[in-house]
Amino acid sequence: MKEKEGNSKRSSGISKSLRRFFGVGDMGFNLMTNIETYYFQFFLTDVAKFALPIVTLISTVSSLVDAALSWAYGAFLNTMKPMKWGRYRSWLAVIPWLVPFLYAFQFIKLNDGVAAVVIIIIATITSHIAWNIPFVANISMINIAAKTPEDRMALSSTRAVWATLGMVLYSYVGPGTVAILASVVGAKNSYGAAAFVFGVLMAAGYFAHFKMFEGYEETGAEEIARLQKEKAARKEAHGKKEHGMIKSLTSNPYLLGLIVADLTKYVYLFVSSGIAVYYFTYVAKQPGLTATFILVSNLLGVAASYLSKSVAGKVSARNTVIYSYIAMVLVLVLGFVFYSSTWAVLIFVSIAQFFCTMTNACAPALYADCAIYSEYKTGVNATGLIMGLSNIPLKIGVVSRGILVNACLAMAGFSSAIVQSGETTAKLARGISMGFTLIPAVAMVIGAAVMVFGYRLTGKAVEGYSAEIEQRKNRE
Repeated sequence: MKEKEGNSKRSSGISKSLRRFFGVGDMGFNLMTNIETYYFQFFLTDVAKFALPIVTLISTVSSLVDAALSWAYGAFLNTMKPMKWGRYRSWLAVIPWLVPFLYAFQFIKLNDGVAAVVIIIIATITSHIAWNIPFVANISMINIAAKTPEDRMALSSTRAVWATLGMVLYSYVGPGTVAILASVVGAKNSYGAAAFVFGVLMAAGYFAHFKMFEGYEETGAEEIARLQKEKAARKEAHGKKEHGMIKSLTSNPYLLGLIVADLTKYVYLFVSSGIAVYYFTYVAKQPGLTATFILVSNLLGVAASYLSKSVAGKVSARNTVIYSYIAMVLVLVLGFVFYSSTWAVLIFVSIAQFFCTMTNACAPALYADCAIYSEYKTGVNATGLIMGLSNIPLKIGVVSRGILVNACLAMAGFSSAIVQSGETTAKLARGISMGFTLIPAVAMVIGAAVMVFGYRLTGKAVEGYSAEIEQRKNRE
């Protein structure tokens, strides 16, 4: 009975619950990771009271290891023996519940010795591993459950809406949660407690995804039986081994183009967001507007996530990304032209964030199309590997954030003397404004060009590849 129900779901399209609620786990994910984004540096310096060289060591080692492992999660999912509930779906229920415990230790200083530093670094690395595996499995399920470009875009868009809502929600509940927990467990442990609470919410949300995807993926036993049958059929028909995972990458030029274009987007995102506080502090002389900017841009992001499905339905996900990149270039250049007008800059950069979030909503669907093209070319389903590669531009962006922001500030002539005096020279104002608007605009010009010339995979072509894959499976 369950097998018939599963086969029915796999052929009948995505359910209403997926269309409406896929992404609640990503909302919890953003609530959880924002504790690190906004408070980890502060915890290390002001709560744990580590010296700056130690803080730099902790941040650099953990971020470099995280970036180095970013490619491996998808490969791990694709090469591991599938578990009971399926190759990808199983990980939504198995791993996430470890995250709250590992993540909490990232914000706990046990003593004043070397052991405290080592424990925080280990907790940071292991908690990221524990959440990156289900994160990749989660986005991989988009390609497993959705069989058409429209359905893949629908899931990507709904996920983006919930994820962006998590960003907005955090601005209201994040600081308050830390304050409430401080009264219960003490200020020293409040960040670890908040990390644990939001980690539990993430795990619960991913478990909800696990239930929503029931019936859409083969069970572990079904996949093992199918793979053995297909391998025997290929050996009998061709007398040679099937293509490996490496072939899935080397035969997929569209994937490389998409990764490079994604990287330019994260250059914009991290440079612009990292230097925003400097713009509002030293150029606008209104540091309180930083919070306003974050709230406005995230609210626009919710709208962009919601609208992305309709826009992509009319012009395709690929063209939505291209047009969004071009729009980002235009508004960011305008932001630089009017850099002395604070509200104009806030509005223009927030609009750029609107279009950036629209591209974020399209990204999983585009990577899923790359996975289909790869299977068409090689005969190997490398969904996990390819969806996992979407992590690489993000992780490189995290590592490069400090380098790029510091480079922008150095070119602007920023110094400790300026921090003490609070004075802003014309060179500093112009340099910070360039980092906030013009330099990210240059990155987006490159991204748009890469998408136009390096990613020519159309939705119509993907539909043809999907049909060919199904025919191939039926023949085997």
